[in-house]
Amino acid sequence: MRQRIIAALGITVLAATGLTACGDETDAGGGTAGGDKLVVGIKYDQPGLGLKEGSNYTGMDVDVAKYVAKELGYEEGNVEFKESPSAQRESLLGNGQVKMIFATYSITDTRKEKVSFAGPYLVAGQDLLVKADNGDITGPEALNGKKLCSVTGSTSAQKVKDQFAKTVQLQEYDTYSKCVEALSSGAIDAVTTDNTILAGFAAQSANEGKFKVVGKTFSTERYGVGLKKGDTETCTKVNDALKKMVDSGEWQKAFDKNLGTAGLKLDPATNPPKTFDACA
Repeated sequence: MRQRIIAALGITVLAATGLTACGDETDAGGGTAGGDKLVVGIKYDQPGLGLKEGSNYTGMDVDVAKYVAKELGYEEGNVEFKESPSAQRESLLGNGQVKMIFATYSITDTRKEKVSFAGPYLVAGQDLLVKADNGDITGPEALNGKKLCSVTGSTSAQKVKDQFAKTVQLQEYDTYSKCVEALSSGAIDAVTTDNTILAGFAAQSANEGKFKVVGKTFSTERYGVGLKKGDTETCTKVNDALKKMVDSGEWQKAFDKNLGTAGLKLDPATNPPKTFDACA
């Protein structure tokens, strides 16, 4: 009888152990233990920021994500990147498919109602991309009657709707790369989003000499690390990691490598960021 009880207890322990292991395999990153997997959301089509080419991931967002993940205790081999289009970012965090998002994710009060933010880790501004020989579009005030492209769910598209809806023909695609293709073919007159994103596209070898960034920003975009609403513990750790990245000089190295080559110059008063939002 005693042997039967011991055997039953052994089976119970094994079963519990097995359930725990299964839970770890499907978790998007619940802690900082060495064997855990961390799923990070990025963009796949933004050169200089978040770009996937084959099995390689490059860009400023990617390098900042890798640095933060390492500071949180994750080995690079345990970091998995998942595509996070603008319109899907809140849902990906809310349903636990990703633990955090580094995807040119501008911090706004509206978004704070659904997600929490660490950062910012980069401050950009909305601008315009046009063909290199275009002399008509010199800024947002010159967009009357023009066809303008941006991405569904982006702050850039929303700003156009709020400020230029009566004068601009806005077309929304699901990715900026499609907007750039439309600009190349002449289907639209300009692409609008952050100057960092536009500079990355203009600097691609395939686009050399084809486009230019107008260089007249008309917004302030503070890129934050998206987290599940209320995850203040992770937020605090991410902010600590970002501060260390800036103070150590690694932030500047990442910027120079990914965006400095595009000729992009950011306001030194805000880049690299010197203060980070309180976690809430």
